[in-house]
Amino acid sequence: MTPAGRTEQRREAIRKTLARRHGQDADAGAIAAATLDLWREVAACLTPLIGARGVDALFRRALQLTIQALPWLGLASEGGVGAGPLAGFTARLEACDPPAAAEASAALLATCAELLAAMIGPSLTGRLLDPVWGPPAPGSEQETAS
Repeated sequence: MTPAGRTEQRREAIRKTLARRHGQDADAGAIAAATLDLWREVAACLTPLIGARGVDALFRRALQLTIQALPWLGLASEGGVGAGPLAGFTARLEACDPPAAAEASAALLATCAELLAAMIGPSLTGRLLDPVWGPPAPGSEQETAS
């Protein structure tokens, strides 16, 4: 499978997992809560490998890149006095319409996974994070060493 195919497959798995977590016809608050829960699972998987600071740096960079694609998220960094970027992002999701919240959530999580794959490789990223948003689709190719 091509890298682009793996990326799209991962994005789709994230979208489906978020949809399962927040349910159909969810409001933006439910989408934000599902995103926060999913991010906490990702962080729990990654902290032993890259540490809490590494997880925070990964989130911050993914947020920056996601804001480039979805400029309205720029307000996520304005979470208020003492609020970190995760709190700001969650608050911004809660304040927007559900389709935009779902799009932003999936984009941020996929960007995190893509950044991680660039650092540690797609195979290890898959082994670490696929359990969070589900295994690859049946029949998908596994990465092989070159």
